[in-house]
Amino acid sequence: MLSDGVDPKEHTAPRLYRELAEWMPLVTAERDYRLEASIYRRLFLTHDPNTRTVLELGCGAGNNAYHLKRRFDMTLVDVSPEMLELCRTKNPGCEHVLGDMRSVRLHKQFDAVFIHDAISYMTTLDDLSSAIKTAFEHCKPGGQLIIQPDFLKETFREGTSHGGNDGESRSARYLQWIRDPDPNDSTYVVEFALFLARADGSVSLEHDTHLMGVFSEREWFEVLCCAGFCPEIVQEPFTHEGFTHLHLDIVVGRRQAEG
Repeated sequence: MLSDGVDPKEHTAPRLYRELAEWMPLVTAERDYRLEASIYRRLFLTHDPNTRTVLELGCGAGNNAYHLKRRFDMTLVDVSPEMLELCRTKNPGCEHVLGDMRSVRLHKQFDAVFIHDAISYMTTLDDLSSAIKTAFEHCKPGGQLIIQPDFLKETFREGTSHGGNDGESRSARYLQWIRDPDPNDSTYVVEFALFLARADGSVSLEHDTHLMGVFSEREWFEVLCCAGFCPEIVQEPFTHEGFTHLHLDIVVGRRQAEG
């Protein structure tokens, strides 16, 4: 399905979401997201035990949806056709929509809206505001928005991590370097070095740069309030091999019920 508000010809993305997308299942696997997904599931159901329909904006390869779909009816949106195809293969029973979270309009509302770390590709407050407005338009009155940015401005730190997985005939390993060339702006950079081993025994080294956005807690609250959400930051303990976080700073927005 192609939704309003996105022209695939104008879409540019990091290489992992384009010509290197076929390697994404070996860079991150759905089993790596089991713990995270259980946290988001609990937050949705704690807010409303009757939550059934969930819209995920920026679903990527569908690792969170793989776990969440067992409890919720998921509608999955991504701006990358390659990522959406991977997600469709992993989650064939879900509705998939090609669209930009800043502008996509499905003309229906959901019990809850979920945005994982794809929100970190919003590098300006205008982009962030547009994405939050999209979430509000699709969230039912009384519903909940859950967002998982990689960092808040207050918790950002430079560092490195690594990971990867083996497939039946191919393997991938990566080194991720998080750095901030200009601490005074709203962006930071993630550099990926990807080692890709093919079935014929050859190994290539690929470089991919991701420009990411980071915002303060005050900025998050202002954007959410302006869109119509009641904001909150929820901290959840989290440790996982390959991740740099000791806890997750989860941005929560609750849309007031009507009447």
